[in-house]
Amino acid sequence: MPEKNTVLKTIWRALPFTGGDGPVVTVLTLEGVIGSAAPGRRGLSLQRLEKSIEAAFRPGGLAAVALAVNSPGGSPVQSRLIYDAIRRKAEEKDVPVLAFIEDVGASGGYILALAGDEIYADESSVVGSIGVVSAGFGLHEAIARIGVERRVYTAGENKAILDPFKPEDERDKARLQSMLDELHGQFIAMVKARREARLGDDPELFSGAFWTGARAKELGLVDGTAQLGAFLRTRFGKHVKVKRIAPDGGSLLKRLLSGGETAARRPAPTALIDAEAVLDAAERRAMWSRYGL
Repeated sequence: MPEKNTVLKTIWRALPFTGGDGPVVTVLTLEGVIGSAAPGRRGLSLQRLEKSIEAAFRPGGLAAVALAVNSPGGSPVQSRLIYDAIRRKAEEKDVPVLAFIEDVGASGGYILALAGDEIYADESSVVGSIGVVSAGFGLHEAIARIGVERRVYTAGENKAILDPFKPEDERDKARLQSMLDELHGQFIAMVKARREARLGDDPELFSGAFWTGARAKELGLVDGTAQLGAFLRTRFGKHVKVKRIAPDGGSLLKRLLSGGETAARRPAPTALIDAEAVLDAAERRAMWSRYGL
C-alpha cells in the first residue's frame, strides 16, 4: 500500500490547476445574493468569505487573484465589507485583482466587481444598477377591513417610523429618502474613485439602470468583454496554474478530501416547512428575476 502522502501527491498532480512551472492565479467565487445568512442559508457575507479571501491571497508567487462575480446585489453594508477585505489584502500582498462578471454584476454585485483593478464581463452579462432601493407594503387599510386595531407603544417619537400597519407619513418618507440619497451618493463616489477616467458621460449611468456587458464596456463600467479561463491563459500563458478557492475557505482539494459538510454537522430540520426559509427564498428569487434570471 502506498503511503498516505504519496496518494495525496498523486491526487494533487492530477488536478487541473497543478503541475508545471506556470504562474499561479487563485479564483475566488462570489455568487449569490449579498447579506448575512442565517444557519443553513448561503448568502454572501464577510463572515462567510473571510477565510476564503485569506486563502485566495496566501499562495507564494501569486500572479493575480481573479474574482468570479455572479450576484444581483443585496446588503450594501456586506457588499462594502467584502470589497474592503479584498482591497486590504490586495494592497498588503501587492497582488493585482481581476474581476469577471458572469450572469449578473448589479447593484451590490457591481460593488464586489469594483474590488478588481480590472473588470471584465461576458457580452450578455447584466451590469450596473448603480442605485439604492427600499420597498415594503402598506397594510393599514387591510387590517381595518378585518377589524384589527393596531396598538404600538414607543419611547422615542421616531421609533415606529415606516410601520407598515400605519398610514404613510410624509416626514417618514422624507427621512427615508434622505438616507437613500446618502447611500446612493456613497455608491457613486465609490464607482468614480475606482473607475476614474474610464467612465463615460451617459446621464443614466447612476440612475439605477443596467446594461449588457457590451454596453457596459462602452460606458466604462467594465474594461472589456472576456471569459475568465480564456483570459487567464491569454494574460499569463497556457501553463498558468488556476487554483479555485472554496466559498467557505480553503482549496477545492481540501474540500474534496474532507468530504465537505457531513451529516453530523448539518443542522437538523426543525419543521417540514420553514416559513422564514420560504420567504427568504422568495425574496432571493425576486432579486434574480429582476435581471431576467
